[in-house]
Amino acid sequence: MSWLTRVRNALPFGNKRETPDNLWVKCPRCQEMLFAKEYAENMSVCMRCDHHGRISADERLAQLMDEGFELLPAPRVAEDPLKFRDSKRYKDRLKQARAKSAHPDAFTAAWGTIEGRKAVVGVQDFTFMGGSMGMAVGDAFCNAAQIALDANCGFIAVTAAGGARMQEGILSLMQMPRATVMTRRLKEAGLPYIVVLADPTTGGVTASYAMLGDVHIAEPGALIGFAGQRVIQETIREQLPEGFQRAEYLHKHGMVDMVVPRNELRGKLAQLLDYLNPAQAA
Repeated sequence: MSWLTRVRNALPFGNKRETPDNLWVKCPRCQEMLFAKEYAENMSVCMRCDHHGRISADERLAQLMDEGFELLPAPRVAEDPLKFRDSKRYKDRLKQARAKSAHPDAFTAAWGTIEGRKAVVGVQDFTFMGGSMGMAVGDAFCNAAQIALDANCGFIAVTAAGGARMQEGILSLMQMPRATVMTRRLKEAGLPYIVVLADPTTGGVTASYAMLGDVHIAEPGALIGFAGQRVIQETIREQLPEGFQRAEYLHKHGMVDMVVPRNELRGKLAQLLDYLNPAQAA
């Protein structure tokens, strides 16, 4: 035994305490280490650079809705209708995603109020298979829209997706026209349909219900587009401007109505519900 080990063992220090792995969060933009508790209390927004981190469906609903909101039942759809397999079976991918999530698929809806205004809110969770749009997502969206129609209130969709779910093929793509029909029914009924574009909103979701709202709100820095920047550049053979698919660029060029920080989003939605559905406000 070396003299250093003997001296260290003789010192009145207890065993070194283990440090939990979840005390700190690294901001993906500025790379600063943030105290996890403070980060969560700040709605998962970086205190240094204002980067808006991705959050779960439950966190989003709790931030937007008044206490006492009620989750709508998740739809039951045929699982793995195409018996799809790539490097892993689709059924196994679903099991893996559900093991990490509190919900059976990527779209979760709830009924309740936003600062006293009745509303149905549907949230797409990017952590569940990239928020991909399959039959379960399509059914959940359509069911939530129908609840809003029945309750004569506004419907708010918070989108975050990589597009259609390739493991369901054409059945996934069919959710685009289904959701489009429901947005049309809301419009015909004179009910507000508001879209909150979270990071990222891309692919078939952008090509359907994400861009059919009466008002489009984007979170700061959110990536919004159909195809990726590299694919577009290779197709048109032109260099694209910096940040051309980010919320601020799209707002400047008229594709998004407003960019609203997360801590102001709830109040802004309540205000819009008043404007777009004055009968309820009265």
